[in-house]
Amino acid sequence: MAQNLIDKLELEAFRKGITPRTKESMEWFRKRAQQLRRVNRRELMQSDPLELKSRPIRGSMFMFFYDPKYKATLPYYDRFPLIIMMGREKGGFAGFNLHYLPPVLRAKFLDQVTNDDQINLRAIARSPYFAPCYKRYLTAHLRSRFAYVPPPEWEIASFLPTADFEKATKNQVYAQSRRMIR
Repeated sequence: MAQNLIDKLELEAFRKGITPRTKESMEWFRKRAQQLRRVNRRELMQSDPLELKSRPIRGSMFMFFYDPKYKATLPYYDRFPLIIMMGREKGGFAGFNLHYLPPVLRAKFLDQVTNDDQINLRAIARSPYFAPCYKRYLTAHLRSRFAYVPPPEWEIASFLPTADFEKATKNQVYAQSRRMIR
């Protein structure tokens, strides 16, 4: 059986002596993910250690396929969000889509808000990085179930090149996010 991408990257980091959840490991995964050309999103969602769920859980990380209701008027959007779920909203839910942050800021965001495999919701509220990645999603526009990302895998999942932006390049999105943070 072929080794899935997450397991492959974990093993590669282990062999290089990278200690998980450190600044060194975030930097290593960020650089390693930049070397990846393409990631099959459907295969990724089916791979271990990800687990498909029907409902997201607050403070957890998920990836899913999405088709926005107002895509015609949005300047750009991500068809494959990677979110930290914040809560239910009328007709849907809200979360922080990490794809809207460039990898370096993503690492800073994760470093600021995670603590012992738990998400610190207060730290998110104080974080300057939350504004560009806070998004609302309508349940009726989901195009898949939620793939739950266990906390030990957040670092890897965060840096995989899985963003699927429409109407803008990732660099254009990152530039806009940087402007919002300033």
